[in-house]
Formats: sequence, structure tokens, C-alpha cells
Amino acid sequence: MDKRERLGSRLGFIMLSAGCAIGCGNVWKFPWMCGQFGGGSFMLVYLLCLLVLGLPVLVMEFSVGRAAQVSPVKMYQKLSKPGTPWGLWGYVSLIGNISLMAFYCVVTGWIICYFCKFAIGDTASLGFGSMITNPGLNVGFLLVTVAAAFAVLSFNLQNGLERVTKFMMCGLLALLLVLAFRSLTLPGAKEGLAFYLIPDFGKINGSVVVGAMNQAFFTLSVGIGSMAIFGSYIDKERSLMGETVHVIVLDTFVAVVAGLIMFPACFSYGLEVNAGPSLLFDTMATVFNNMAGGRWWGAIFFLFMVFAAMSTVLGVCENILAMVRELTGWSRPKGSLICGIGIFLLGLTTALGFSVLPFQPFAEGSTFLDFWDFIVSTNILPLGSLVLALFCCNRFGWGWDHFFKEANAGKGLKVQSWMKPLFQWVVPVVIVFIYVYGLVTFPWH
Repeated sequence: MDKRERLGSRLGFIMLSAGCAIGCGNVWKFPWMCGQFGGGSFMLVYLLCLLVLGLPVLVMEFSVGRAAQVSPVKMYQKLSKPGTPWGLWGYVSLIGNISLMAFYCVVTGWIICYFCKFAIGDTASLGFGSMITNPGLNVGFLLVTVAAAFAVLSFNLQNGLERVTKFMMCGLLALLLVLAFRSLTLPGAKEGLAFYLIPDFGKINGSVVVGAMNQAFFTLSVGIGSMAIFGSYIDKERSLMGETVHVIVLDTFVAVVAGLIMFPACFSYGLEVNAGPSLLFDTMATVFNNMAGGRWWGAIFFLFMVFAAMSTVLGVCENILAMVRELTGWSRPKGSLICGIGIFLLGLTTALGFSVLPFQPFAEGSTFLDFWDFIVSTNILPLGSLVLALFCCNRFGWGWDHFFKEANAGKGLKVQSWMKPLFQWVVPVVIVFIYVYGLVTFPWH
């Protein structure tokens, strides 16, 4: 590979990292999980998981990436002692990123489809069920998503990924605020806000905690190296605790405001908030179809969704591209072409999994999407976060002293010495407990 590329600015780093974190996890998965798990109850546990687990793990991932100055496929190997097995997790990280894009690009294609339908005013035929079972439509929008992502990534880092992500993030935040204001002025918004923001402690159980932890890791994209790659693109002018706080605040702001858009709208029009994955599509489409000027509000909403989803697609595909290039020595254009073809072919399993490629891996009604999500959200993300905690905080890994020095290099908020028990013991113990509980209670059949 050529000399390691650099981001052009601190803002570029924050926008790229936040853009990778902000995506379908915030504006598709978070609202429907919140609706299914009791609104404010899930919100409370989710915020606690972000603070106790997400923040430490993200600091560690940025630190490992910046110290190693390589992609995740080689970062553990570079920082660990010779002969230790840490390097194997680099290849698991590659598998995790690819598995994520195997379904994420398809979901992004659905969002682009809905945006196009609202933009041209063709909303009468919209339906989540009919869309996902249409093989031609699914494959076509999957191709659009993958082609757009790798076309951007074929340019150098600053002129491609950094420039496009800055534009999308600014557009995303502006559209988000406009939509939230419109939703909060709807009749019945008060009841939606009460459901969303006031916790019912009686609804908090083990399933809520497992869902909140997995969602916290999913929305931050930690555990599979998706954030470590951006750490490898920055210098040591700023300490990493402060940068992590900025990313998490921005990520959480988007997730919370997405709920402020959806739940008041659902309660205003008497629609179910526990519709699951179709909440974003069928439920919100119904809201806009019944709203004055709904075609344009719907187009704005799904354009916001396109920006959110594509920012993550670009971030994760950059990670995949960087890892493949380090393993092969390919140029950006060549790597982009080959990786794009590979992601498209693997994504066909999800795109066609509701129609011509039926596959039921778990409970009745499960599909390829559930299979890929199980690999990533239920397993690789929490286990990868556990590996990071063990690697950064123990002598048999990189070690606390090395991590502490790297995380605190530069100006800004620092990791404090008193935080070591949180990073070294609380984080891994909590992850193991919730992970095992999640496997035991998983709906296998």
C-alpha cells in the first residue's frame, strides 16, 4: 500500500466517526426496538449502556487504531507480543464488517427506494411486505447502494470519503431538526412523548438489558474495528476521551431525535409503535400519506434516512477496503471494484432471502437478514468489545499503561487512573453476563 492516508481536519474525524456510528442503528433499529421494549424503559437502559460500556470500548478502539496505524486486520498483531493469538481477532473483525454490509446495504436500498417513491409522488403502491419480496427491486437498489459507496471510496480519503461525509452529516442534522419540529407540533404528540421519554421501571427485564447493550454496540459500530480505522487516520493532537464524547453525544442526539420524530407522529395518527422492523417503512409512510403536504415531508424524512444510512455504509466499507488493501497491496480503485463486487454478491442473500432464497435459521419467519444480524449484533460486536477490554487493560495483551498513554496523548478530556477498574473489570464482566443471558434467551426455535 501507499503511505498511510490522513484526514484533513479534526472536524473530518468527528464527522466520519459519528457518520459511521449514525445510521440505520439510530433511525431504523433504535426506534423500533424502543417501541417493542417499552419506550422510556428501553431508552433509560440504553443510555446507561452507552455510558458504562459504549464510552470505554470506543475510547479503547480509537486508541488501538491510532497506536497501530494499520487497519483492524493487523492492529492486534502489531501491538501484541509475538506468538500470542490476538492477531486472529483482526480476521474476525474483517468477517464482522463484511457480515454487517451483507444486510445493511440491503436495508439502505429499501430507504433509497422509499425516498425515490416519495420524491416522485408514487406512494400509493408503497408497502414494506411487497417491497422486500420483490427480487428485482431489492437487487436493483442493493446495486445502487454498493456502487455509490465504492465509487466515493475509489477517490483518496480527503477528496472522497471525508468530503462526502461532511456534506451528508450537515444535511442530516438540518433535516433532523426540521422533521422533529414538525412532528412535535402534531396533535397527540404529548402522548407519544410520554411513552418515549418517561420510563416504566416495571417493564425493565433481562431482554430489555440485552437488547439495549446490543443496540449500544451496534449503533457505535464498536467491536469490529469500524472505528479503529478512523483512529489510524488521525494524529496525536487531541486526547481520545474527549473525541469519543463528541462522537457519542452526536450519535445519541440523532437517535433520540429520531424517536422524537416517530413516536409523536405514531400517537397522533393512532398507529402501533411496536410494529418492529416495518415501523420506519409502513408506519411512517402511513403518517406522511395522511399528513398535509405529506409527499414532501416524506421525501425529506427518507432523504434524512438516506444520509444516515449511507454515512455508515461508507464508513464500514472504508474499513473493509483498508483491510483488504493491507492484505493484498491493491490500489484504492482496484480494491474498491473488487470489494464492491464481493459485497454485492454477498448482499444478494439478504436481498433475495424474502423471495427466491428462503432460509429460516432460527424461529419461524426468520431470514438471511436475521442470520447476518445474529452474527454481527448478537456475537461479534459484544465479543469484539470484550476482546478490546481484555487486550487494552491486561498485561497478557497490550496493557493498561500503553493504552492509558495513547488515549491521553494530546489536548482534551483524559482517561483518569481511577477509571481502570471500570475498563478492566466492570466492562468485561457486564459484557460476558449479558452476552450469555442473551444466548440463553435467544429465540432459537
